[in-house]
Amino acid sequence: MTASTPERQHRTIWWKEALIVAGFYGAYSLVRNLFGSALVSGNQIPVEAFINAMRVIRVERALGLYHEETVQDWFLPRTNIVKFFNVYYGTAHFFVTLGVFITLFVLRPAVFGLWRNCLAAMTALAIIGFALFPLMPPRLLDAPCPSSGYGAACIEHELRNYNDAENFGYSDTIKEFGGPWAFDRGPGKTLSNQYAAMPSLHIGWATWCVFALFPIVRRRWLRVALVTYPFITLACIMITGNHFWIDGLGGIVVFAAGYWIGARIHQWNEQRLVTRQG
Repeated sequence: MTASTPERQHRTIWWKEALIVAGFYGAYSLVRNLFGSALVSGNQIPVEAFINAMRVIRVERALGLYHEETVQDWFLPRTNIVKFFNVYYGTAHFFVTLGVFITLFVLRPAVFGLWRNCLAAMTALAIIGFALFPLMPPRLLDAPCPSSGYGAACIEHELRNYNDAENFGYSDTIKEFGGPWAFDRGPGKTLSNQYAAMPSLHIGWATWCVFALFPIVRRRWLRVALVTYPFITLACIMITGNHFWIDGLGGIVVFAAGYWIGARIHQWNEQRLVTRQG
């Protein structure tokens, strides 16, 4: 709100916000899954996702920063840590984000609309990314046939022979050690888009949590925990083989773009309401 804009009494209605969140998340899940692994049969999405994975690997190798396999290999013998991150991957990004969302609603009503709009905008941008750039995650690059119809081993393509394409060395930790659900059977197989990796919303939402909540966190240990949350999440997505690190960079990009869009929408809405009240 600019200095020349009169202050307005901010009022949010919890059930209205809950309906907005539920509706948007339902639409997000539906649209995201229109462009992914649920449509494997009879289309080119798996090949495209594999080719894009090769492109990401080439970029990371060119930068000298292709180390996801090394990171995962170091943790694999530490079974309890891997199991922890399997659960973390499937739960934290949703429940922590929801917790921050509720906290903002209660404690920061003046800027709640801004951060709600930011979250919605960045998530919408991510859907566009999933549709335009389906990306096979590291854990599927060695997935055998026919037990996994989503992995690179099921693809007949000349790029299968790219360098070490026959053996990338990644482990599907959720399949090997267990987690909240499985991606290769049950609801996880039909309701999840396993190629929705770029950008990583785990990192995007974690970054959103930090910027949205940091101004009201006073205790030092809570601030440290909040700031380290995206870094722990980055470790998680690599250890579990669900993302390349560059997917996390994509998550930060959509967060920045989502904030810009959200701020513009919030400013427009504030001015509209002030004008209507005047």
